[in-house]
Amino acid sequence: MSHDTDKLIRQLSLVAFLMADRRPLTAREVKQNVEGYSEMSDEAFARRFYSDRAELLSLGVPLQSQRDEFTGEELYTLRSERYFLPPLQLTDDELAALQTCLYLLEGQFAYAEPFRLALQNLTLGRPGFREPPTEIAERVEMRDPDYSPELAGRLSKLETAISKQRTVKFDYWSIARDEQRERTIDPYALLPHEGGWYVVGRDHGSDAIRTFKVSRIRREIKFATRRERDFRLPKDFNAAKHRPPPPWQMGETVGEARIELSGGTAWWVERTYRPPHGHVEEGGVFVTPYADLSHLAAWILRLDGRAVPLEPPALRREVAVGLRRVIALHTGAPPVPAKAKPRRVEEIPERPTGPVNPERFGILQALLAFLLAACGENSSAVISTRELVERFPQIPEEALEEHLSLLNLVNFGGGCYAVYAELRGAEIHVDKELFGDTFRSPPRLTPLEARAIRLALEFVGPMIAAEAHRPLDRVRKKLEETFGAFDLQQTAATRPDKDEESLIRTLSDAIKSGSLVEIEYWKVGEDQAVTHLVEPYVLERELPYWYVHTWDRTRDGQRSFRLDRMRSAQATGETFEPRAGFEPVRLRDARIARIVYSPAVARWEVERGAAELTDGTALMEQKVGSPEWLVSEILRFLGEAVVVEPDDLRKLVAARARALLSSLGLSRLRAPA
Repeated sequence: MSHDTDKLIRQLSLVAFLMADRRPLTAREVKQNVEGYSEMSDEAFARRFYSDRAELLSLGVPLQSQRDEFTGEELYTLRSERYFLPPLQLTDDELAALQTCLYLLEGQFAYAEPFRLALQNLTLGRPGFREPPTEIAERVEMRDPDYSPELAGRLSKLETAISKQRTVKFDYWSIARDEQRERTIDPYALLPHEGGWYVVGRDHGSDAIRTFKVSRIRREIKFATRRERDFRLPKDFNAAKHRPPPPWQMGETVGEARIELSGGTAWWVERTYRPPHGHVEEGGVFVTPYADLSHLAAWILRLDGRAVPLEPPALRREVAVGLRRVIALHTGAPPVPAKAKPRRVEEIPERPTGPVNPERFGILQALLAFLLAACGENSSAVISTRELVERFPQIPEEALEEHLSLLNLVNFGGGCYAVYAELRGAEIHVDKELFGDTFRSPPRLTPLEARAIRLALEFVGPMIAAEAHRPLDRVRKKLEETFGAFDLQQTAATRPDKDEESLIRTLSDAIKSGSLVEIEYWKVGEDQAVTHLVEPYVLERELPYWYVHTWDRTRDGQRSFRLDRMRSAQATGETFEPRAGFEPVRLRDARIARIVYSPAVARWEVERGAAELTDGTALMEQKVGSPEWLVSEILRFLGEAVVVEPDDLRKLVAARARALLSSLGLSRLRAPA
């Protein structure tokens, strides 16, 4: 047998032995009775036993130890009531919602397999796990622009390092400094944020906690040492505190800005930026701390006149100077873009790595519980091989016999075993051994499975709530009660957005029933939210936003709406007949604008898909659904981006910049000498 297989048998047998004998047990009794330890020397046993205990604790197995006050020996216990999941009253709607969530995420979610295994445990003994997803699943699109096989492989390696508390090394491209160098970090957590993945950990170079964007890691991620563990997670670490702030708050805070919001903009800002990032005072003034005025000026201009800088005076000057640069760049003949730069090729290609897989220990725990649950009160059962493979896709069919054989060796000491399972062609014959009922209940979720659920809630939580007909916080609370005897410092809690949750529930119900919906929608370029009567067809999650694709009866055309800009949605009670041939395509009638970005910002746009040019600039051929969107997009670059063509959009940008100089009261402001 391999070293890994020996270890799994030892660990599962250790769990079985401690649960079977409810009294505290000494290390000596463990060595004498547990499969795999008895033939070891005392020194080898001490080393292996310590390592196995540490790994089991990291997997969420609640092993406890205490010192005997008379003998001074360490005593070990494992209570079965703490090892298994507590009774979980998931309703049929909640269960269906979780299955829909898995269906939506598969293929673009690196944690799909741990999530699937968590559902396997949560639904043990419940029929319907293999039923097709709910009807709404066919009308929801899930897209993750940042997802790739390379990204999934990096997440898998980092997740392994986090769970095993191993230090890693990798080459990292710092986009702000445009430099690449090796970093050594103790990885504490992975965070999804604004459509990207970040790893948070202690950077050995600065001896401080830093956040690194995973897509900017270059080449292979390697373990820094050969040790089994390099660090311990700080007790006060909280992953949620390390989400990247708004761009203008990157760095040390140097002041506080006040920005007047016009029309219906205040509600959107209040929904998007909560304390500590800022707050909206009565009267519609947004107060926000800042570290960088240029990024705050860019945000103001992105709102295209709906935000007026009040103070500090330096912020007003920054906005004014940016507008003048935009006007100058869009007056007269457009610049001629340089030639495209040859694409750089990585010197050493990354080894292909799959997405995050659940720990093999967790898979075997779940498989053992499933086989014994199939027996029920009987002493044996016959299970279809197809059924087991469908329920456990983490186990390749060719490896099924190996997994079953391994479980056959799990023992409680003294020759007492849990199960005997044999693969016979298309069937698996299961005999429950004397102590088999001990493992008939589903085990608590491992930390990785719990993180997978947390991250699923982060990605499509409002959809789960809509499908479950429950507020998301209630669904989340039910699930988190099952997470086991450990906390989740390594996974940030999902951010509640009651407005988005309510909107998705209304729209998904309307899609199912074919009902017209009246929405209030705030569009860039409009002062107030405008009412639209729409036929909703498809919901789309393109990280980090939700969209709904509709036929807009108010404008008599196909329109897509971003939910974070939707103030309200209400079903009218009137139904509609679906339009034949409706295709959910955003920017259906889009034009193409060619935009050149200056060397100061080109790196970020190349990361978004722009072509790198020989003079250090970048060229993007951008689909434009509405001219207003393009104008606000160009304004936010404060003169670091210029529209090359078409000419009418160049003129529109210049005209809008001149109008803003006047309407924001900035005409007389000049750059300081």
